[in-house]
Amino acid sequence: MNMEWLEQILGENWRVTPAGGATGDAYIAVQGEKKLFLKRNTSPFLAVLSAEGIVPKLLWTKRMTNGDVISAQSWLSGRKLEPLEMKDRHVAQLLKKIHASPELLQMMQKLRKDPVNARGIYEQLLLTLKDQKRDPLVQRGLLYLEEQLEQVRYEELVVCHCDVNHNNWLLSDEDELYLIDWDGAVIADPALDIGMLLYWYVPQAEWEEWLHHYGLEMTPSLLRRMKWYVVAQSIVSIQWYTNKEKPEEVQYWRDYLQQLLP
Repeated sequence: MNMEWLEQILGENWRVTPAGGATGDAYIAVQGEKKLFLKRNTSPFLAVLSAEGIVPKLLWTKRMTNGDVISAQSWLSGRKLEPLEMKDRHVAQLLKKIHASPELLQMMQKLRKDPVNARGIYEQLLLTLKDQKRDPLVQRGLLYLEEQLEQVRYEELVVCHCDVNHNNWLLSDEDELYLIDWDGAVIADPALDIGMLLYWYVPQAEWEEWLHHYGLEMTPSLLRRMKWYVVAQSIVSIQWYTNKEKPEEVQYWRDYLQQLLP
């Protein structure tokens, strides 16, 4: 995307700069005290997220002559959550709001997003893992996933964010909490999101209290499902960082997987 072209679309005196990120499709536009967050080819899902108050307000979308769609959101004056803040009840309550939203689920279904289940994730791992398949630790992880497949079946699927990293939670200067970066959202077991958040950020002794704020009882079924998805994500992370040639990150996730496995 040519930034000069974006400036022409916005009008006079707008200055556009890249916002960073892996895709290179996000921009910041500034005119005096006005500031917008622009993104190219966002999903129609963004409008529902905005209407639900889950992401900063969507101001407009414009279709370009080349077929690209540009969306503009209000610039959020605030900060990302710190890891220790992920224990806060407001995080639990916003995640529950997302998982309980029929509007989000209906939009995902309209976009023809196929549901993701544990068996599908396991089979995808078998297809995509390469040299890691010969790693005895990864083999143990895959065996655990296979043995638990029947125990983690769950039919009440919801919209899951899939990347509940603390950097994706934004707190505005007005104390409004948002969850951003929805490119990886899927229809799945809510334990996918809950498990990653609790395992990564909340001491186990506080899980029951956090789940109370979410509105869920800590049952053996939920614990099994949470652990299954965290083990699967750990294997995915080993694969990801191996491909990126980042040995320190690979070792971190190997150590983490080792702690998870029986």
